[in-house]
Formats: sequence, C-alpha cells, structure tokens
Amino acid sequence: MADPIPFIDLAAQQRIIRQRIDAAIARVLDHGQYIMGPEVAELEQRLATFTGAKHAISVASGTDALLIAMMAWGVKPGDAVLCPAFTYTATPETIALLGATPVFVDVDERTFNIDPAGLEAGVVAAGRAGLRPVGLIAVDLFGLPADYPALHDFAGHRDHWVLADAAQSFGASQGGERVGRFGDITATSFFPAKPLGCYGDGGAIFTDDKRLAEIMSSIRLHGKGDDKYDIVRIGVNGRLDTLQAAILIEKLAIFDAELLSRQQVAARYAEGLADVATVPHDPDGVTSAWAQYTIRVPADRRDAIAKALKADGVPTNVYYPRPLHHQTAYRHFPFATGGLPVAERLCTEVLSLPMHPYLTEAGQDRVVACLRQKLAA
Repeated sequence: MADPIPFIDLAAQQRIIRQRIDAAIARVLDHGQYIMGPEVAELEQRLATFTGAKHAISVASGTDALLIAMMAWGVKPGDAVLCPAFTYTATPETIALLGATPVFVDVDERTFNIDPAGLEAGVVAAGRAGLRPVGLIAVDLFGLPADYPALHDFAGHRDHWVLADAAQSFGASQGGERVGRFGDITATSFFPAKPLGCYGDGGAIFTDDKRLAEIMSSIRLHGKGDDKYDIVRIGVNGRLDTLQAAILIEKLAIFDAELLSRQQVAARYAEGLADVATVPHDPDGVTSAWAQYTIRVPADRRDAIAKALKADGVPTNVYYPRPLHHQTAYRHFPFATGGLPVAERLCTEVLSLPMHPYLTEAGQDRVVACLRQKLAA
C-alpha cells in the first residue's frame, strides 16, 4: 500500500516558514513578555486590517471567543439562543455555561449552515419552554459563511443579536467582504487544524462596536478596569499567549496564498467527484475558507466507504456523526418545532476528505480515484 495521505499537512506548511517561526519565537524568548507581550497587539492590528473589522481582540480559544461575546451581551438564565443542531459542541456549550438555553434549529442541506427558514420554529419552541429569545449563533460550517443577510433580516425584526461562529471560516468572504464583520460580533478559532491555526489553542473576536470591544477586552482579562487590580466586571482568563501571537503573525503573512490553494483543491475535487457524489454548494458571491471538504454519499454505504478508503491510505473524517439534540448532554434542551430532519440525515451521509493548501495534484488524484472506485463498487 502507498504511504497514507495526510488529512491535514501542518508539517508541509512548517517546512516553508520554519525559519521565520523560529525567529519569531526567539524574539519572544528574548524579551520575556510571555503574557500580553507586544506581538499580541501587533497581531490584533493585523487581524483587524485583514478582516476590515474596527476591533480585533485575541483570546485563548475559539470557545472563549464565543463565551466572552455572550458575556458582553449579558446572556443569562431564562434567555434562549438559537443555534444549529449540526455543528460541534462548543457552540451550544458556551450558551449553557452562562445558564442560558440553546434552542436547536435545522440546517440547509446544500450549505450545511443554519437555515433562516427554520428560525421562526426555534422561536416558537423557545416560547413554549418559557424562554426569552435574545439572539442566534450562526456557524460557518466547513468554512462557508452562513446566509448573513437573511439572518440579520430575521434578527433585526426581533431586536436579536447575531453572533457569527467563524471558527472554520476565517479568510472566507461574502458580498466582497471578509469574515469578521458579518455578525454583530464574530468569533473565530486558531486551533492548529483551522485554516489559520497556531501551535496550540487560540482565537479572536471581531466587532465594529467600540463599546462591545471595550467590554470584551475587559472580560478576557478577568474583568480588568484601569489596571489589573481594578476589577469592574466578572471576567475570565481568556488571553492569547504571546508565543501563539508571534506564530500567527508569521502564518498570517502566507495566509492569502494558502486560501488560494484551498480554492484550487476544492475546485479540483468538484471536477472529479460531482458526477458520483454530492459535492459542496457554492452560493453566488460567497467564497469558502475550505476548513473541510465535505461530500455526501449514500448513508447505508458511508462507513464502509470510509473503511475501504482508509485501507488504501486515504483518510476521511465524519463531521459530525450525531446531531447535537441527540447528544446526551443536550437531549433535555428544546429544538425547533417540526423536528430537525436535515441535521439528522446529514449526520449519516457526510464524509470529509483530505483538505489543506499543500495537497498535491497527484495526491488529490489518488483520493478522487480511490473514492470513485469505492462508490462504483
């Protein structure tokens, strides 16, 4: 059997920028400001410039980004927050940690993102549970921005906020603008496997609202006021380490080129697989960051196909094998009236293929050939 193809190849990226990474780390070691050192402020400025957002606040993880955003809005027990049922646990987890209630809504089968048409059913479910809907979290699943114009139209009529969970979509665009300004607040993750990842945990929050930015900056530093011993609100230890900031500065410098490579890989997959599998949908005016390339295959064959591909050295993953409202931790939370049939069906059909900027054409041809063979068997 040929050598396995990396699902995500961080080593290939590191070979290109290793000297710059080593020099960046050495600079931090030399000045010794491991917490809130100068690289943190530099990264935040670069992130704001990259996204076009007025304010960028670095934090310790994508989960902290979601949590701090909702703390700034004062989310509390009795509040309901709408969110998709087809995503990772970090999204509803942060709602529940604040004592509020996640209300699960179905997703669009073409984009995998929260379905604006299902939001009203979520509001109805929240009302039946005696809860007060205050906002919604849209997850840009697999790197594709959600339908933010429709989401803001819905939220605006109800005085709800929109939180963009862009953990997988940093670098994507919609309507000519980059992720970072689509929600009232946007949260992203720099987990190593993300399109822009550090060498540990990290994240960032973006907003154009100066007041919210000031509150979130305070919350991430234990509720700090004028100095570290002036505590003006309840906060968390949500800082990004200086070392991770230094690493991200170097990775951001090559990020545009990597995004272009991801687009090329995705286009090549679509060309090779569109006639045998359901490939990702690209809405007009929207570009994905391609955190994952996720196809749909027959549910009754998905696991056998994945096993056969693994035997041939082609790794795959299933994101996600169960919808959140079926998970033990979330079964008691409400979900949209009428059920969540799309989320339930997608969990049985989705299959993610190797995706990274350094996937060679030869490697990708091998993935496509193997998959076509398994689907035809």
